[in-house]
Amino acid sequence: MADAELNGQVALVTGGGRGIGAGIAGELAQAGMRVAVAARSRKQVDAVAREIGGIALALDVSDQAAVERAVGQVEQELGPIDVLVNDAGIASPGGSFTAKPIWDEDPADWWRVFEVNLLGAYLCCHAVLPGMVERGRGRIVNVGSGAAYLPMTGNAGGTAYGPSKAALYRFGELLAGQVAEHGIAVFTISPGLVRTAMTEPFGDEAPWTPPELAPRLVRVLASGRADALAGRYIHAEHDDIEDLIRRAQEIRDGDLNAIRLQR
Repeated sequence: MADAELNGQVALVTGGGRGIGAGIAGELAQAGMRVAVAARSRKQVDAVAREIGGIALALDVSDQAAVERAVGQVEQELGPIDVLVNDAGIASPGGSFTAKPIWDEDPADWWRVFEVNLLGAYLCCHAVLPGMVERGRGRIVNVGSGAAYLPMTGNAGGTAYGPSKAALYRFGELLAGQVAEHGIAVFTISPGLVRTAMTEPFGDEAPWTPPELAPRLVRVLASGRADALAGRYIHAEHDDIEDLIRRAQEIRDGDLNAIRLQR
C-alpha cells in the first residue's frame, strides 16, 4: 500500500542489486515511490528493477562522471530525486568479509574499500544536493554498520571496512548540519547484522537481524516524519523509530543517538 507522504516521489538506491539495498528499493517502491536501482552488476539491478517496477543503472559509485550521468538519467526518466539511499558498500574488492593481514594485502585493495564506502556516498550526495537545495527539500540515508564502533576481532572486515563506516557516519552527521537550513535531512543507519552474501561467512549461529527491519526504517526516514532526528545514528533493530520520533527533542537536547567519546 502506498504512503501518502511518498507516493509519486523519486528515490535513488545505490547498492540495490542484492541484499539490504534490494530490500530497501522494494520497500520504497511498495510505498509508492518511483525507484532507480544502481549497482555495479547490470544483471542484478535489472532483475531488481523488473521486480519492483523501477529503472536499473549499472554504476560504480566511486566514478564521479558515472555518478553524475546516473543522476542525470534518473532525473530525466523519473524526475527530481527526493530521496537518496547510499547503500553501496564492500568489505574488500573481492567481496569477502574475511580480509588478509595488512602485510599481505595490496594497499590499493585497502583504499578501494574507502573509495566505494565513503567516496561513493560523497559523490552521490555531491551530485543530488544541488537539485535538493534548489527545491528546498530532500532526504539522504547512508547505510552504515556496527563495525564503525563495535569491537572487531580477527580479520573480519580487515582494517578498512570499520574505519570506512566510521568515516561515513561522521560525514553524514556533518553533512546533516550543513544542509539543514535548506530543508534537507541526512541520516546514517545501522541495518544490524543482516545475512547477505558478504556476511555469510559468520555462519548459522550469528545473531542475525531480520532483513526487513532496515527497509522499514528507511521507509519511515524517507517519509519526513523523522526529520527532527537528522544527523542521528539509528539502529534498525535496537532502536524503535516511532519512540525516537516522539522523543526527538529529548534526543537533540541530550545529544543522544550519536557516536561520542566518553571519559
